[in-house]
Amino acid sequence: MASKITKGSIHYLCLQAPQAGQAFYAHVLEIIKGLERCNWKVRLFEPSYTSSRKLPGAFGRLMGFLRAQWQLLHSPRPDILYIRAHFAAWPSALWARLIGLPTVQEVNGPYEDLFIAWPWTQKMAKLFVWLMRSQLRWASVVIAVTPQLAEWVRKEAGHDRIFVVTNGANTNLFNPNAKVNTELPYPYVVFFGALAPWQGIRTLLEAVKTKYWPSDVRLVIMGDGAERPHVEKAASYGQVVYLGPVAYHELPGIVAHSLAGLSPQNALAGRSKKGLLPIKVFETLACGVPVIVTDWPGQADLVRENQCGLVVPPDDPKAIAEAVAYLYYHPEERIMMGEKGRKLVELEYSWDRCAQKTSEILAMLVCKAPTGKGRE
Repeated sequence: MASKITKGSIHYLCLQAPQAGQAFYAHVLEIIKGLERCNWKVRLFEPSYTSSRKLPGAFGRLMGFLRAQWQLLHSPRPDILYIRAHFAAWPSALWARLIGLPTVQEVNGPYEDLFIAWPWTQKMAKLFVWLMRSQLRWASVVIAVTPQLAEWVRKEAGHDRIFVVTNGANTNLFNPNAKVNTELPYPYVVFFGALAPWQGIRTLLEAVKTKYWPSDVRLVIMGDGAERPHVEKAASYGQVVYLGPVAYHELPGIVAHSLAGLSPQNALAGRSKKGLLPIKVFETLACGVPVIVTDWPGQADLVRENQCGLVVPPDDPKAIAEAVAYLYYHPEERIMMGEKGRKLVELEYSWDRCAQKTSEILAMLVCKAPTGKGRE
């Protein structure tokens, strides 16, 4: 039997510290596994504290950024440097530019994401924007996760070497028959992912309090982040169930047995106007469960065009509650939406398809590399 020929080597730099239970952890993990199935040799470089339950302070993170890049720069030269966009990746991007190494920047959000997550960075906003924008301009190609984000990147980068590869779902792991190993109060709807300010968590918690929310339905929340104290407070009243961070392999069963998955993101700092296609939406649909999403480009378009859920106005607790009630009281329509969503993800949004698209972009870069190192 002939052995598979390696297409090339990739150094994947992710300074965001992937941790189980967070969406970008799934993205990094699944893209790397998918590229390896496409015969790429991938090595991940990340801060050493990623396996820790508690993240270090600013100085500890800075040292983690530097160590990861020191290891990268002192490793055998790859065919491609793949960077999950991060301001602190600037030294590696500069190094690649100086030695003529093809570089990919993967962009999952605008600059505002940094300023929302870490408000102190706003004091030096010009510096952080320069660090990120210069990397986009130097990149051989930029991969954006939504068409709207790609248009924004095109303006920031000043070139047209922009490709769109959306988020996706592991359709083997996330499926309608996934088993649940957690005792839960049926029936329920779910929110999972980072409990960040832009996720609309507080609006969701307000929705549960309205008279329009079905009294029999619980809201199950999984994840961690800045909004956790508000979730924990709401959970003390009984209508909300907070499970904390949940391991990636445990998520599918919980999602598959829910009435619906929620993506109630808001317009904080205008980030949602650049398009949203959250991983949680694809993972929910892969489980054969409909989604309730706020009306932003990307997720709203996906749901409307494929009739796999409901779209509600942002920052509207009443609308969210009414959407939950509608799906609860219309089981046949709910099941039909879920089936459409599952077929959609299987056909167009599996991680394997995302990896294949990424692989095609990388193969193009290797073939064009001036060193002549490209292999087929």
